[in-house]
Amino acid sequence: MLPGMDLEVIDKGHVTPPHPTPLLFVHGAWHAAWCWDEYFLDYFAERGYRATALSIRGHGASRTAKSLRTCSLVDYVADIRSVAATLGAEPVLVGHSMGGLLTQKYLESRAAPAGVLLASVPPQGIARFLGRMTRKHPWLMAKSMATGKSLRFFGTAQLAREHLFSTATAESDVRRHMARLNEESQRMTVDALVLRLPKVNRVTTPLLVLGADDDAMLTRDEVHATARAYGTEAEFFAGMGHDMMLEPDWKAVAERIDTWLGQRRL
Repeated sequence: MLPGMDLEVIDKGHVTPPHPTPLLFVHGAWHAAWCWDEYFLDYFAERGYRATALSIRGHGASRTAKSLRTCSLVDYVADIRSVAATLGAEPVLVGHSMGGLLTQKYLESRAAPAGVLLASVPPQGIARFLGRMTRKHPWLMAKSMATGKSLRFFGTAQLAREHLFSTATAESDVRRHMARLNEESQRMTVDALVLRLPKVNRVTTPLLVLGADDDAMLTRDEVHATARAYGTEAEFFAGMGHDMMLEPDWKAVAERIDTWLGQRRL
């Protein structure tokens, strides 16, 4: 836990002359800091970065003073700000999925040195995603809406693979990662649908936008839309599912981020 806070933070490595800017990794819905600790944190720490990942409130070992289902996007962004403030310098944010949306919201009011969006929710929000989930799994969606519990979309190894992983991911890894997922906030779903969408014109931070060719959660069009909104081009990784940082070819993603940051002397 972070001293003086109820947030779980995994902090590895140190800033070095080649990489003087800390990295802050922001997980997506149903995940926590563990998804970055699997591979990415050690990879970047070994290359001279300070690599830090947080679990937003109600995720992983992070506590929440109120019901998780009522935690909002504003709450989650406040958690990112709290951790960023402890790093000694404004960090580069690396956000995955919902964490990409949180990163966009954070950058509305903070001029970070750079940001990376992995399989990120687009600025237009999750309306199209919810529509696809409803068509694919109407009964699961109906139960999720009625109970406020969406973890059921990953309730079996088959469902977890369908939504998060490629066919190349070992069954043992799918089951291991699936067991660490936790429930998500119902309020956050509403915020990401319509209430708290990013104000793109306020974001001035340069962004690297990365997508996965076999992503079942977000379409290529949505990743392209994110890149266009921020004046850049999307890059895609073949044969990779939504959880890009946990896929067998995760190192290709990490190497691309490392190269991009190095070009900016970060």
